[in-house]
This record gives sequence, structure tokens and C-alpha cells, in this order.
Amino acid sequence: MLNYTPETVSHIRTELAKVIVGQDEVIEQILVAFLAEGHALLEGVPGTAKTLIVKTLARIIGAKFSRIQFTPDLMPSDITGTNVYNMQTSKFSVRPGPIFTDILLADEINRTPPKTQSALLEAMEERQATIDGKRYLLSPIFTVLATENPIEYEGTYPLPEAQLDRFLLKILIDYPTKDEEFTVVTRWDEGFNSQHLDEIDLVPLADANAIKACRAEIRSMRTEEGVKNYIVDVVQKTRNHPTILYGASPRASVALLLCAKALAAIRGRDFPTPDDVRDVSMPVLRHRIALRAEAELDGATTDAVISDIIRTVEIPR
Repeated sequence: MLNYTPETVSHIRTELAKVIVGQDEVIEQILVAFLAEGHALLEGVPGTAKTLIVKTLARIIGAKFSRIQFTPDLMPSDITGTNVYNMQTSKFSVRPGPIFTDILLADEINRTPPKTQSALLEAMEERQATIDGKRYLLSPIFTVLATENPIEYEGTYPLPEAQLDRFLLKILIDYPTKDEEFTVVTRWDEGFNSQHLDEIDLVPLADANAIKACRAEIRSMRTEEGVKNYIVDVVQKTRNHPTILYGASPRASVALLLCAKALAAIRGRDFPTPDDVRDVSMPVLRHRIALRAEAELDGATTDAVISDIIRTVEIPR
């Protein structure tokens, strides 16, 4: 029986609605990543509220928030921190970087060279940072939410496959509908300003340990054999599909399991179903497979191929 997750998620959604118009699917996927203790890559054109969603979420759950604007001259030490010599004490002391936080917004992560991008790898995988050979633990709820612009490639550096695979989900943020955009314009006309979040009456979670409790509930979930076989069949299919150059690794199978559990909890169930697996398959797999060149020339997309795989894999009964 779930005691924390449905109520906690309902509160978060209610408070987000005070700031964010629409984007229900995006918000759900971000919550899936957060509750499944993973990181997410948000891809969308500028102005689609990527940063605003993350900042608002941090305020609601009472988490520490840091933002890094990735630029070509950003150095790894600008992210992790460095040792600074104190003239008064004649000793070195650590000056922590922005990764020492709860929620880290890595804005336009593809704007910086791979060496600096890779500075996040240890933090994302181990939730620790190494500064001059010494390891420092990060927050137990440390989560990276990175953004990238899909339409502007000049001066960008594609993320290495190893780092892409560390993101639990890749979430696509589309333009709002006409009605949603009308609501956005109306809110601004009535005085709303996203630059002044402190003036909006956002009610934080009453229980400071609610997120930890939700994560514990999700970790304790058990999955039926049929659903686990379904997950493995979906991932195995990515490795022999005719349009795929290379398929997803076992890390994708684990990601499907964790995300399906988190989505089930969000929906008020204490067990995942094949529907949960299907509904998280796109954001889990789209950044973990590569299409053959001839397939891309024929107009194939990763999402279309994943949809084809989901249609052809037998659903357990």
C-alpha cells in the first residue's frame, strides 16, 4: 500500500500548475526521473519553460537549487570546485562547485566541450565529486536536469554516448497548444512574471522527508515475472531491429524497470504493469539507440522505431 507517493505527487502537480501551463506529460516524466533516483535530459526550443519547471519544482520540494550555464570556456573545476590557498591559515581549503546541491540545472549542456561535460559523469553515477584526489559526497537526492536546444547546432558539442547513457530519461518538450499559449499570455497580462517566483504563493511540501519516503516506496516495489520478461524482450528487440545500428544496453532494461515502478507509484499502484513500461519506453530508449544512416535518409526516427518495437513485442497476460 502506498502511503506517500500519490499524495506527494498530487501536491507537487497542484503547485506547479500555479506557474506552468500544460506540459502535463513532461512534468510526469520529470517526476518519474526524480522519484526513480535518476537524471533527465530536457530537449526543447528556447522559451518552452524548461528552466522554469525545474526552478519551480525545487522550490516546491524544498530542495537546494543550482544552475550552470554551459559555455565553451567552462572548465571542469567550474563545476566540481577547487582547492583554494588561504593566506591567513597557510592551508588549502575546498571551495565547492555548484554540483554540491540537490537539484542541478545544467543549462545548454551541449554548449561546452566533452572534457567539461564529462566532469558531471562521476557526480551523476556515484553522487560524489573528486577534487585534487579527494572524494566528497554529494546530496543523497542529487539530481541533474540538463537542457539542450535541438535546432541550433553551431558551436555545440554532441554529448558522448557514455554520458547520454547516464541520463535515465530524455524528455522532449514541444510547443504549447493554442489554448495553453493563450493562457500563458493572459497570465502575463494579469501580472505574472516568471522572474519573480518568490512573489508566487507556492506551498512547499509539509513533510521534509516526503521525497525520501516516496523513493523508499518505489524501491520496495516488486515486479511480476511477466512484466520483467516484457522489459527484457523490448530491449532485446532494439539489438536486432533492421533499422537500428546499435541497440540499448542492459542499463536500459534497468531504467525501464525503475521508471515503470515510479510511474506506477505516481498513478497510485504498488506494482508496475506492461502499460507503465510502454508509457516510459520513449524517454528511456530514445537516447540509447542509434539508427542506420540509410534508415535516417528514408525518414525514420528513433521514436517511430521504438513505437514499432512496442507494437511487435508480445504483451504478457
